[in-house]
Amino acid sequence: MSKSFLSDLPLPPSTHVLQRNLIADPNTPDPDVFFNDVMKTRPSIQRRARLLAPSAHFSFVSPYPTAFPYRIEVVDEEEDRTKAIEKWLSAKEALTEANKCAETGLGSYSADERVKDYHLIGLCRRGIEDCLPNLDVGDAFEYLGPPSLTPNGVKANGHASIRAQSEEESARQNLTDILSGHNVLLKPSKSDGYAPWSLRYSGHQFGTWAGQLGDGRAISILETPHPNDPNLIYELQLKGAGRTPFSRSADGLAVLRSSIREYLGAEAAHALGIPTTRSLSLTLYPTLPVIRESPIPEKAAIVTRMAPSFIRIGNFEGVSHPPDSYSFSYVGQQDDDFEALRVLGEWVASRVLQLNLGPHKDGQPPAWGKELVFECARRNARMVAGWQVYGFMHGVMNTDNISILGLTIDYGPYAFMDVFNDGQICNHTDEGGRYAYKFQPTMIIYALRALLTSLGPLIGAEMELGHAVPKGWANDIPKDKLENWREDAMELKQELDEQILGLFGETYYSSMRKRLGLRRNVDSDPSQLIRPLLQLLERHELDFNSSFRTLTNFVPTSDVSNLEAFTTHLTPEYLISSETKRDDAKKDWVEWLQKFSKRIEDEKDDWDSSDDWLTTRKIEAKKSNPRFVLRQWVLEEVIKKVDEDYNEGKHILAKVLEMTSRPFESWGGEDASGPEEELSEEIREERRLCGLGPKRFLGFQCSCSS
Repeated sequence: MSKSFLSDLPLPPSTHVLQRNLIADPNTPDPDVFFNDVMKTRPSIQRRARLLAPSAHFSFVSPYPTAFPYRIEVVDEEEDRTKAIEKWLSAKEALTEANKCAETGLGSYSADERVKDYHLIGLCRRGIEDCLPNLDVGDAFEYLGPPSLTPNGVKANGHASIRAQSEEESARQNLTDILSGHNVLLKPSKSDGYAPWSLRYSGHQFGTWAGQLGDGRAISILETPHPNDPNLIYELQLKGAGRTPFSRSADGLAVLRSSIREYLGAEAAHALGIPTTRSLSLTLYPTLPVIRESPIPEKAAIVTRMAPSFIRIGNFEGVSHPPDSYSFSYVGQQDDDFEALRVLGEWVASRVLQLNLGPHKDGQPPAWGKELVFECARRNARMVAGWQVYGFMHGVMNTDNISILGLTIDYGPYAFMDVFNDGQICNHTDEGGRYAYKFQPTMIIYALRALLTSLGPLIGAEMELGHAVPKGWANDIPKDKLENWREDAMELKQELDEQILGLFGETYYSSMRKRLGLRRNVDSDPSQLIRPLLQLLERHELDFNSSFRTLTNFVPTSDVSNLEAFTTHLTPEYLISSETKRDDAKKDWVEWLQKFSKRIEDEKDDWDSSDDWLTTRKIEAKKSNPRFVLRQWVLEEVIKKVDEDYNEGKHILAKVLEMTSRPFESWGGEDASGPEEELSEEIREERRLCGLGPKRFLGFQCSCSS
């Protein structure tokens, strides 16, 4: 497969390009006006917080990572201050073309008056292999150095470039300049132009209507088709690349700790089979100060993430919000625009979800509104089932953070469960526990109902028409008629809830059986094995994922003494210091293991006829139970190492990413016999990272700014 620099990757066909199919902000109507008018003469439009026109789905905006409030210097005191500000901002815009791709016409533009102290400190090999296999990164991996937890590992594993050094460096520099936000990909043309953009959306935050929100610190820079599937488009988005019209009073930047959390968290979820956005790179701005919860400045960083689409439920709420939203007069929000709702919905149904809606009837296109909602529900039900299976807690399941594609998106104060606690809250901002672990399935229903509410008038109209609504479908329709259509659509609420819960339960229990190394679907498993196991873990405050990993080594037996001996592995003194409490836990474990033994034995004939079926079962079970879990203490340690010394920390970051990407492997010499001192320093460090870590981090809560 031939590979291309990032700036030379192909664009999708026009029918698949978001900015050519959705409605642009009238202030930035096309890439030509954006480049030649906005960026050159009135760049404040893209940096000033404002409400977009009711019909707009997005606004063009160029990355500009710098401190905010801007320290604007007006040299000529007699000069008009408004013009002086625009002039100052324009000097920082990427208006100088460095090179151009002959195939796409995209140019890479830069500006001298920008922060140039940026460093590539992370590059995700798995993300590139899966999403951008035709991307040429040059010597980027050699430049970053080998993944290693120890200094000796760095020295022992050098890499050498294969191609001419200048070519290798050029590919890497092209990658770094663009993913840092320093260089901007643009084609200033009215007919077939292209420019970066940020999406407008609204949403409910912690159950309260919040009005217009939008991509306040996210800027999409490119779409490109997968070389093996032209219909699979990957969108590249910079998170933390500067202000947009949706930044409100914030700086549009991201701190290093939050960027590391997202960079690793997305790949952790993917490796566990949870649908998610993917990670591409991590770029550090070591001298760019960012103020968050502490008065002490933090370092800025940009994480580049990838997904077929970043559209979320909030995009629909932005153009068709719930009837009660008008009671929140203090919230900035445009009026409904039902034509914009139709345009967005048709795009999502046909291109994003790629729904097969069947043949046209009587020359009319088939209705798509209901199917869009239900397909989004099916995808999100599977996603949340994956969360519950592995103890992932999102922390901020606001409707603007729920992907139309059913992807885990917007990694903030997330956490993977340590000691099992059904009511655990991972976000300390969530004082009422709205998004606690046990409520996540309920909250996804809430979010999907919000989508049904937004599309309700259109779905109701389609139910009455029997086909898709035409262009201008809501023109001159009285408000009460639109609300009647919405009420008709809301009659689908019970069917929607039942489908979510049914698919969630089916996916959840199927995955839990895999974690227990079981092949057959037995109706009594939830009540006899799975729920009692979780209750046992919670009652005795035992670790969730490591307990499942330990159970993969269990050999069925009816001998109580053997069962009691095995329980010593399930009741570590680290978690249960009292001998009396350990005895109570041992008793409960023996009772549960007796049922588990019988259940395993009943499946003997379901495995291959080999005499060693138990070994085969063990191997299969380990494929669903991670040895390495991206725990809070691991994240905090990696963040600290990179923050203190990114040249050393980037090797540790790369190694943790490697462990995160392959969590089921026997890291740290898991099955090694003999004293730990005989293991290499690197393997001992791997083993440490596979442990539970300091007790103070068990149940650790992060803030939304994380």
